[in-house]
Amino acid sequence: MQNTGPALEVLIHRLAETPAELLAAPRIGNTGAVHVAALVNDVLALHGARATLAELAPFMAGKAGQRRQQGHQGHQGQQGQRLALVMIVAWLLADEWLIAAPIPQADLLRVLDRTVDELAQSAAAHRYVDDPERREELARIVLARLGYRPAGESVSEATDRLSAVSGAERRRLLEASRAAEQRAADIRAALARKAAEESADKWSRE
Repeated sequence: MQNTGPALEVLIHRLAETPAELLAAPRIGNTGAVHVAALVNDVLALHGARATLAELAPFMAGKAGQRRQQGHQGHQGQQGQRLALVMIVAWLLADEWLIAAPIPQADLLRVLDRTVDELAQSAAAHRYVDDPERREELARIVLARLGYRPAGESVSEATDRLSAVSGAERRRLLEASRAAEQRAADIRAALARKAAEESADKWSRE
């Protein structure tokens, strides 16, 4: 979040004004209206990016979520919620300020894919439009994942506020903390083994 981004209110208002067409059901099989991969491709084009078929695969009905889900129970519902949230995030990324910003294609795709996965664990897709707190969460977390903070906020202010409103961010920080603790434990164990081996080698030489 080292870079200053747009006013948070602008993004929150944009989410509140999400067009009904983008709140329709995503196309899955023979049901739904919106082809999400095509929508993602259009938004990337607005940013001057061009996605390959492989990069669009996570947003294609029948392929989205296959690498994360096992079996078929609840697959349609989970996939539908995920794709519905992709549509909302795509609308947010079409904001004029964000289009003008130098955002790498890889970051855009990561937000549309991995960040959506994180957010989908916290709430149903349309709550990020209907609920004021969830709108703020979505706007803040998308900005943060793109390396920006809301205009008028310091890095510490933006970080604190994001942690306060975002369940997804709290989970990410907790997982990062656990991973860091595990790495530290692995390093300590490796050092202990090395010290024991060196001690044994010393005694064998003597």
